Amino acid sequence: MGGSTTKIVAFDQKPIGMLQVRAADQLTSLYGAIGNLLHQHDLSLEQVERIVLTGVGASLIDEDIYGIPTCKVNEFEAIGKGGLLLANEEDALVVSMGTGTAFVYAKGDQIEHIGGSGVGGGTLIGLSTKLLGESDFEAIIALSKEGDLSHVDLSVQDISNAEISTLPKNVTASNFGRIRTTATKGDLALGLINMIFQTAGVMAAFTAKARGFKKVIVTGSVTALPQAKEVFDGVGALHGVPFTIPPQATFATALGAAALQQ
Repeated sequence: MGGSTTKIVAFDQKPIGMLQVRAADQLTSLYGAIGNLLHQHDLSLEQVERIVLTGVGASLIDEDIYGIPTCKVNEFEAIGKGGLLLANEEDALVVSMGTGTAFVYAKGDQIEHIGGSGVGGGTLIGLSTKLLGESDFEAIIALSKEGDLSHVDLSVQDISNAEISTLPKNVTASNFGRIRTTATKGDLALGLINMIFQTAGVMAAFTAKARGFKKVIVTGSVTALPQAKEVFDGVGALHGVPFTIPPQATFATALGAAALQQ
């Protein structure tokens, strides 16, 4: 149960169904997710042996749901476990991008919450609402596909004719540092997405290099954006740290919560 959406996984030794639901409040989102998942996979409440909750919204639940044994697990442990499981890794920095961004180091069953950033999906929705008049996730994605970063971002080659041995010319020197009066909503949408991914990516790369972590796994609902892989690959190549976005990365924390209770 995140700040804005509920991600849910039906798990029986392995995942048998996944979905996410966004609603006006967290409890509506939770119960809507349960009902939708059961309906889509022709499951009944009687078939559910246990409900495992994690995330900030889990604090709203103090009783068994529908009379089914309900427990909670630590969100950071679920992030680490789910990231390793999806990426089939034993040791990595797991970055979970939801409303904000969390950084968790996981090695087997050893999980450490490194820290976090307030820059994440909530930043995208908030700034898009103000700058674009648009808060719908899919609409923002559609706009971004028509955007041109050169209309909003300042690159190294825009400010220097000299060769810089440690920086390619196309590397961002300043997000939104070259914004033009003619910039379209598509340009702004792409600039916002690029800024959010680059911010999380650079923080992850610096953390990994400082702590000696060899790999970064990126999870969370924001990874569904089509620009995610290209931006993280670029950050990884620049800093010499490999980034991976595993399949079903949106559901890593939910999956990790279920796996922790097996």
